[in-house]
Amino acid sequence: MGKILFIDVDGTLVDYQTNLPESAVTAIRRARACGHRVYICTGRSKAEVYPNIWDIGLDGMIGGNGSYVEDHGTVVMHQLITPAQARHIVDWLHSRGLEFYLESNSGLYASEHFEECGLKAIQEYSARKGRPSDITIRDAFPDMIFGADLYRDDLNKVSYILGSYQDYLDAQVEFPDLENNTWGGAGETALFGDLGVKNITKSHAINELLSYLGAEISDTIAFGDAKIDIPMLDCCAIGVAMGSGGEEIKAMADYITDDVDKDGLYKAFEHFNLI
Repeated sequence: MGKILFIDVDGTLVDYQTNLPESAVTAIRRARACGHRVYICTGRSKAEVYPNIWDIGLDGMIGGNGSYVEDHGTVVMHQLITPAQARHIVDWLHSRGLEFYLESNSGLYASEHFEECGLKAIQEYSARKGRPSDITIRDAFPDMIFGADLYRDDLNKVSYILGSYQDYLDAQVEFPDLENNTWGGAGETALFGDLGVKNITKSHAINELLSYLGAEISDTIAFGDAKIDIPMLDCCAIGVAMGSGGEEIKAMADYITDDVDKDGLYKAFEHFNLI
């Protein structure tokens, strides 16, 4: 077995406008032809991994920031929020007037007023990533499902719009049985909070997959761009940060490649003799 490569999606495999560089496709295909395994390792649930990504040719995926692990179509691990926890989340968010969407492998399910109430936050998030600031919710989430039952038993994560940073702090108190994070900004600039399965991270999922494969950490290389990718890079033998990534991940990475839209992934694969 060659190296096992774990690649974040947003900001690493695709750029901040969700464009997939042809050089990244070429790098992955050549690496797999050389005997290396390639897995995406992403906060996205499987429903958000669109055909253009699968069409690259992958060995599998880690999704939901580590709640789901798949190898060649076989589900290795899938840790779900319990139905009781899901109901608690929905009821609590409703009680605070916070809009949200539920992340499942079957789809993304929007709360009653997410489309209109989430517009400002998603446009700000898009602008921060260098994407069009007039983006709509349906542009950002083309397959989002509206009007569905929100009490579900198949949830990987829940993302919600922060009215203020206090909502996140209160969520930590309200949900000690869940993993609490923010995204879309650091500290009080965060735009969203999210809730997931306790103690589930990308690094935990990598260890689960390696155990299934009978492989060693010494065979791994991780590629990421954001703070949430730090445990993944820290877990793997080699951690690569994108040049367009955040300062925190670049500070701890073993190697910093070029920007995602400047062939950064391809250049990193060349640097480590993967192609």
